[in-house]
Amino acid sequence: MLLAIDAGNTNIVFAIYDDQTKRAQWRAVTQVSRTADEYAVWLSQLLALEGLSFSDLDAAIIATVVPAVLFDLRDMCRKYVKVEPMRVGDPVLDLGAKPDVDRPETIGADRLCNTVAAHARYPGAVIVVDFGTATNFDIVSDEGAFCGSVIAPGANLSLEALHQAAALLPRVAIARAHKVIGRDTVTSMQSGVYWGYVGLIGGLIERIRTEYGQPMTVVATGGLSHLFRPDLPMIDHVDPDLTMRGLMLIHARNVKRA
Repeated sequence: MLLAIDAGNTNIVFAIYDDQTKRAQWRAVTQVSRTADEYAVWLSQLLALEGLSFSDLDAAIIATVVPAVLFDLRDMCRKYVKVEPMRVGDPVLDLGAKPDVDRPETIGADRLCNTVAAHARYPGAVIVVDFGTATNFDIVSDEGAFCGSVIAPGANLSLEALHQAAALLPRVAIARAHKVIGRDTVTSMQSGVYWGYVGLIGGLIERIRTEYGQPMTVVATGGLSHLFRPDLPMIDHVDPDLTMRGLMLIHARNVKRA
């Protein structure tokens, strides 16, 4: 079985795949101070809840946009899974179509995973809207190449920035504001971020489609995708497992290649 790890700026996701079937998935807060042994203790208990153990795992793959966690995640795979993990971003890995951008080495590993998974599941050109720490709009060509993007601050990041920069603005959680005009500070902040992002996302999708010049399927992923979907009819699909499926597909492609 495959251990797939996606380490983002906010959370690390661990998933177990038996061939192409996902057996389990767990999420932890990203902490750069966590050691390989601490990851192993936490993961071993979750594996046991599924009737599994490290001995059931025979492969691993890691995607991370946080370089500081890579050493310990890789060390955990070597020490407890007894394998050398693949790493998305390693130039020896075959991802299919090569990125068609000016500096392909700067593309985040999670975005490469999303590109591979989106091309495998959705025909034609695709816009992947990833609601994470940043809100990413990744453009996938008909041939499956990453061919450009738009990066905006994430909704939660914007709320946190308001709280940090303005002394009288509290820390509030993102929520769908039922009315645009807020009646107090909290609902005013929630409205500004929620409806502001609805306008931002919808406007950027329209501009991307116009500039690209051909039909494009819009796929949303990431933690806040379900929250925004009801007010964004231009989103065709919500696919929360896109990144993890991309990891699994990249591993399968490179095992066959080997």
